[in-house]
Amino acid sequence: MDWNIFLMFGVLLITIVLFVFEVFSIDKIAFFIIVSLILLGLVTPEQGVSGFSNNATIAVLALMILAIAMEENGVIHWLTSSMGKIKSLPIYIMAPVFMFFTAAISAFISTTAVVIVFIKIVNQLSEKYKIPQSKLLLPISFAGILGGSCTLMGTSTNLIVNSVANNLGAEQIGFFEFSILGVVFLVVAIIFITLTLGWLPWDKAKSLSKDYEIEDYITKIRINPESKLIGTKIQDSFLFLNENISLLQIIRNNLVHNSPGKYITLKEGDELLLMCNIENLTLIKKSDDFSVYEEKDVAESQAETEKNKETELNTELNENVFVELLILPGAILIDKNMSSLRSFMIQDAIPLAIKKRKTLMNLKERIVRNSMDNLVLKAGDRLLVEVPKAQLPVLQSMENVVLLQEYDTVNKTSNFKKYFSLAVLLLVIGLAATGLLSIMVSALTGVSILLLTKNLDLNTIYKKVNWQIFFLLAGMMPLGFAMHNTGTDIFISEKLLDFLGGQSNYIIIGTLFLVTMLLSGVVSNNATAVIMTPIAISIAQGMNLDFKPFILTIMFAANFSFFTPMGYQTNTIIYGIGNYNFKHFLLIGGILSAILWLLATFLLTKMI
Repeated sequence: MDWNIFLMFGVLLITIVLFVFEVFSIDKIAFFIIVSLILLGLVTPEQGVSGFSNNATIAVLALMILAIAMEENGVIHWLTSSMGKIKSLPIYIMAPVFMFFTAAISAFISTTAVVIVFIKIVNQLSEKYKIPQSKLLLPISFAGILGGSCTLMGTSTNLIVNSVANNLGAEQIGFFEFSILGVVFLVVAIIFITLTLGWLPWDKAKSLSKDYEIEDYITKIRINPESKLIGTKIQDSFLFLNENISLLQIIRNNLVHNSPGKYITLKEGDELLLMCNIENLTLIKKSDDFSVYEEKDVAESQAETEKNKETELNTELNENVFVELLILPGAILIDKNMSSLRSFMIQDAIPLAIKKRKTLMNLKERIVRNSMDNLVLKAGDRLLVEVPKAQLPVLQSMENVVLLQEYDTVNKTSNFKKYFSLAVLLLVIGLAATGLLSIMVSALTGVSILLLTKNLDLNTIYKKVNWQIFFLLAGMMPLGFAMHNTGTDIFISEKLLDFLGGQSNYIIIGTLFLVTMLLSGVVSNNATAVIMTPIAISIAQGMNLDFKPFILTIMFAANFSFFTPMGYQTNTIIYGIGNYNFKHFLLIGGILSAILWLLATFLLTKMI
């Protein structure tokens, strides 16, 4: 084996390990790839940074900006506004309807953006009409993935596969060239998921207050100097008498008392770690006996007191509300604990509690062992904050954070902005679909029109673009060059051809599809696409066959990440809020993946 091929395998192995175990964020991994390939001499410096100017990378960035405009100007909400009318339908009819609409919109707008909007809709239906959201969220996520697979602009994975294939000499794939296949896969998936809805958990329809029961809310409070509880034993206080409150810790003089006994006397400055429902948390917040704990030194506390006097004058007339935030991958709040959250949020937003996917027993044990300050936010967690209603738009502008609560309001936009933005999107689709302009040029044209007509603001773009995805794409592109430069793609394809020698085309396409699909379940879809596309092209060359079926094999297989919650960003999001276990993805997603694998193998082989 050539030394460069050996080095290439080393980089690939380390990259996969970093993705699987989430050692670093995906943008950091992307920078590691770029620097490693350049320093090892596997790519030239120009090739190493070429991902930042690659057509696919720029096209994805432009499409993300278009998706932001569609959401900001109310287009996505308008397209989905009629979904509330199906509230009276049986769940076995409602689920496929949701899936169809999600897939249809995801074919042209960012899948993640569309799924997030539908999550909000499902959340509202669950609160108002007792509709079980766990029966809808997983189908919506899967439908978004399938819908995005139907067109060239539906998902960044398709654009990347097409771009890498073009660089290796393959012909451009048409905008709707594979849409019929995508629709077939979508219909099969909708039928299967509808039949297996019974395997998904039933969650009791919950309002915001009912959703946070004793096992859900964890917060820390401090006993104020004038509190009536000072000198009172725990057994004589509501902390012991109220069955909806569980006292987990008392922190006194920097000493932690786990599971404190009922005979302990409460003192001024005691910090209490509580688990309680939202009704009791509301009462505690309004009480003069307590204050939500925030870690500051004395000087900061005095300065804050003076500042609060001025702030109170400005916010006195503002109604404070509880707001539930869904934390998405890439949010600045990830890995922050309750003590440090305040500095990363708007001034008047007070973090109150974190909701994690744990049972009462496991969660309580974890809290007692690690304390509240060590409980950190992760992607998919929910955070409860108190904030003046007037500050909701500011809170809503936080990057990779979604408001999921009963006070959430849709941005007020004029009908002109809504219709104009939709017209621009249709123009972009038309230009790209007819081949008059490439997807990159048509998307950039659409963005320019929105900016010049003041229907989109650059500051909004800077805040809401998922820059992690952009850097991931830019960092993954050099891998394709490196595999081609070192001959790694040819080496792997030759070994696969030796292994599959004499086998039918069904076995070859099926093996390539299966390997790609399994890899995408644990590694980023885009990373999988960059790694597997050169291999697929080399196999097609070695067999003197048409490239197109092999390219489409990678496109579909890299997108079909159904069997793990980390396979696709939307799966990660709904995993944290849908009362799901890993087994739901492994069972339903696994069987669906097997069905689509067999079906895709049959249909794609027929194209050879």
